[in-house]
Amino acid sequence: MARPSPVLALTSGEPAGVGPDITLAAWLLRDARALPPFFVTGDAGLLRRRAAQLGLAVPVRECTPEQARALFPDALPVVNAGPTATADPGKPDASSAAAACAAIDSAVALVKAGRASAVVTNPISKAVLYADGFGFPGHTEYLAHLAGLPAPRPVMMIWSPELAVVPTTIHVPLAEVPRLFTHALLVETAQITARDLRLRFGIAAPRLAICGLNPHAGEDGMLGCEDEDVTRPAVETLRQQGIDARGPLPADTLFHAAARATYDAAIGAYHDQVLAPAKALAFDRAVNVTLGLPFVRTSPDHGTAFGLAGTGRADPSSLIEALLLARRLAERDAANAREPSVRDHLALDGQPG
Repeated sequence: MARPSPVLALTSGEPAGVGPDITLAAWLLRDARALPPFFVTGDAGLLRRRAAQLGLAVPVRECTPEQARALFPDALPVVNAGPTATADPGKPDASSAAAACAAIDSAVALVKAGRASAVVTNPISKAVLYADGFGFPGHTEYLAHLAGLPAPRPVMMIWSPELAVVPTTIHVPLAEVPRLFTHALLVETAQITARDLRLRFGIAAPRLAICGLNPHAGEDGMLGCEDEDVTRPAVETLRQQGIDARGPLPADTLFHAAARATYDAAIGAYHDQVLAPAKALAFDRAVNVTLGLPFVRTSPDHGTAFGLAGTGRADPSSLIEALLLARRLAERDAANAREPSVRDHLALDGQPG
């Protein structure tokens, strides 16, 4: 693969959502926030219409990825992804799903080809995609498919300076969690988390706090057997592999300031167990990062917010943080690729390097 350009590929997201709004707002803050150059994959016409609806003076220029850096200071560069997006703000239509997927497909293809350094994705609507026959639980799983990786290898991390968390199971009903929460899944999730924290985040010896599935981490089996049968053995396996993992730990005492100082990432059994505290601590600054992919992917940590689309009230803060983190991770990826001692570990095999 050619050495990636430092320009980021940002998908336009759900056309009827706030993705276009926050993209335009982020570009307007490009100098104030020292944003890295980026181009949007999607429909340039959609961004022009939304800029006009919002009364924002944002020139939108169609271009190739190679032209984006030079254009970025004076215009929002857009690499057209194919389908025209016709949806009005807050009102998804028949064009929405195809336009959202094409934007993702285009961004991933360009990064894999070395024409961009990372993928940053704007929010999509799962309901809109499901209605169109989308066969994946969410962004994370679809990106794994595009990367050619088997499930459940990709791992979702919600990152902020205050807290980094990883759910072992992601977009599944709570009733299904005990069945899906296995020794193999927990070990693999922790391995990938430790690996990416080391290689991409630059943490030499990542410290992982592993939440118990049950209240009080099961109270030695009195409140459920999963933590004795699954969590504790998985932690022992990880420690035998040289990974600094502790658990099972009660989730209700794991997220205050003193506790957070003792680990680099908390791994929970299910989505809301760890995403709720992450969003409570850093709702406007948290970033969704997909670990375990052969390329960097970040995203704002919020949804399409249909009710805010087109109103001018959508906050671009999380998108800005996603762009800044993508640059940081992509720069480290590029540095790793130039180091023979590290390069061998970049073939993602699910094992700690």
